Amino acid sequence: MTTIPETIKTPITIGGKEIPNRLFLAPLAGLGHVAMRQIIDEFGSCGLFFSEMCSARALPGENRLISPMFRWRDQEAKRLVMQIVGAAPLDMALAAERIEQEGLFGVDINFGCSVAGICKKESGAAVLRDPDRAEAIVREVRNATTLPLFVKYRTGWTDDPVFAADMARRFEDAGADALVFHPRVSPDRRSRPPKWQHIKAVKESVAIPVFGNGNVFTPADLARMVDTTGCDGVSLGRIAIARPFVFAEMLEGKTFGPEIYPQVALRFLDLVEEAFDAGYAVRLFKKFVLYFAANFKFGHPVFKQLAYADTLDGLRENVHQTFAEPLDLASTPNLNLFTG
Repeated sequence: MTTIPETIKTPITIGGKEIPNRLFLAPLAGLGHVAMRQIIDEFGSCGLFFSEMCSARALPGENRLISPMFRWRDQEAKRLVMQIVGAAPLDMALAAERIEQEGLFGVDINFGCSVAGICKKESGAAVLRDPDRAEAIVREVRNATTLPLFVKYRTGWTDDPVFAADMARRFEDAGADALVFHPRVSPDRRSRPPKWQHIKAVKESVAIPVFGNGNVFTPADLARMVDTTGCDGVSLGRIAIARPFVFAEMLEGKTFGPEIYPQVALRFLDLVEEAFDAGYAVRLFKKFVLYFAANFKFGHPVFKQLAYADTLDGLRENVHQTFAEPLDLASTPNLNLFTG
């Protein structure tokens, strides 16, 4: 049995605010929405939540009661970092001001999203092509808010850890309180393994906390990342979607039997139905089950069985039929599904 590093279980203070442990939900576009965060929270042990990606330009005018992305439960507000994306320092600063007005935990600047539609707007990972603008965005946001400020970013557009370390120093100098570093080049859509040694280079270049991100799926992965990189904590991404109970597994040593899988799928359906209109809820469930199906040896047919319906009731029936008999679990997630 793998022993989780004690550092992961200990509190950490970022931007003057204490966090109970160092295992976080990573910022996830289209996946880290209010329903997903709630099901993770119901299992417990997630140290800090990050929202899905919110447009900085749109955010100041958003209504949190109806916005699909700028949405949260009151009971999670003090544990939620709002993730923003944008191209202009002023847009990002105005978004940060709104986030602080809402009493949320912190602000996360997205320099990691490499989706074409975001990069064409000179946002997300595209900002890393212009280091001066990236630094200016961090500095402008820092001047706009007293909240803890995180920067999530990738290695860059070439596989150069020297660049990643230099950007870490620039972000620190501009006022970032912590970094969430994903050691892949921006064009890489998870088709190749992340280079964890680059996390070590980033960690050694700054005094602020650095959280590693990328291919931590098991307790052994978690221990190895911390031991080999010296990172201050870890952000879990895709595995937290596939296994909302993963924080409780890793930090509390809880074990779950085969019955947990239909329970999770049905509970998630209830939560997306409560939070969103029916059509959007169906789309979110189908996005979720792509990752959820990675738990199983024959994940592709499981995904098709779960997703083949266009109504919430039809999706519920799919869950009951799919899990009428226990499914064979994979020892590690099916990475072909995890590249989605």
